[in-house]
Amino acid sequence: QAGHMVLEHPDVQQALGQQFGNEIFTADDQIDRRALARLVFAPAPKGPAKLAFLEQLTHPRIGAMLEQQIAAARQAGAPAVVLDAAVMLKAGWRRLCDHVIFVDCPRPLRLARATARGWNEAEFTEREAAQTSLDVKRRAADIVIDNSQTEIDTERQVTVLWDRLLSHSKHL
Repeated sequence: QAGHMVLEHPDVQQALGQQFGNEIFTADDQIDRRALARLVFAPAPKGPAKLAFLEQLTHPRIGAMLEQQIAAARQAGAPAVVLDAAVMLKAGWRRLCDHVIFVDCPRPLRLARATARGWNEAEFTEREAAQTSLDVKRRAADIVIDNSQTEIDTERQVTVLWDRLLSHSKHL
């Protein structure tokens, strides 16, 4: 969500427009995220260079926004803040986290879920290829949640984890 919000910043839109042209804008002058994704997740050599530009432009802004949101949540007394970020390790946002949780799921199921959101297999494969490998993410995690079964099973794992984290934080 923070990434979507950063794309609404006028300075970000101006820089992206200069770099990628008008094809990334909708009729009402907003960033067309699907059009932008087609450019930055394109095959090498063009896609990775464009993705690098996007990341150097947006990651620092997203990181600052996340820091502000976390501080506000803590000040409001939130027992926890969840940072859902596929690029957490790559962007350096792990430093914002007390725990890293990896939600694991086999590729066929990830693909099925992505296509249900309107992606095709090529888009899915390109996006995964542009991210830190799942093995690296899994190894960097403190906790792994298995999301390959039913929603109820995943919810049960999250509830057990939540209870464990809350009981641990009371002893700090």
